[in-house]
Amino acid sequence: MNAPASAAKPPFTVRGWHVAAGVVAFFALVVGVDAGFLVMAYRSHPGQVAARPYEAGLVYNAELERLRAQEALGWRAGAAARAEGLEVVVQDRDRRPLGGLRVSATLQRPATEQGRTELALQETAPGRYAATRGLSGTWDVHIEAADGAGQRFMAERRLTWP
Repeated sequence: MNAPASAAKPPFTVRGWHVAAGVVAFFALVVGVDAGFLVMAYRSHPGQVAARPYEAGLVYNAELERLRAQEALGWRAGAAARAEGLEVVVQDRDRRPLGGLRVSATLQRPATEQGRTELALQETAPGRYAATRGLSGTWDVHIEAADGAGQRFMAERRLTWP
């Protein structure tokens, strides 16, 4: 007796559903990778926007060096919104008042540069500097203080006047 002949397996042929599945799988992979990149980008974006990002990038290392030097200096500044204007307190590393400084402030609205104001503050007590100015609303305050030896300190605060 002879064994029955095995049926020959037909060769593989690409059909329409194979092509459709391949195209769908390819685009699903592309969309998945893009979605992953979008999620990573949104989670890592700090939300900071510079008016001129290219120029800010050029001076970034110099700004980091200035911040390191300022940290080594150890000065601290506090700002307060008073009814009569702006008051700034400057202290050294040991929290002693620093007198005899040249202190100035730039006030600017958070959302616009309209109404930008430059103030020169006068020393009212050791380490206390004030400028009289009628203000209302919220302002971003950029404070600069310098001593006779050329040491400089900068601080930024957001203050709200009634």
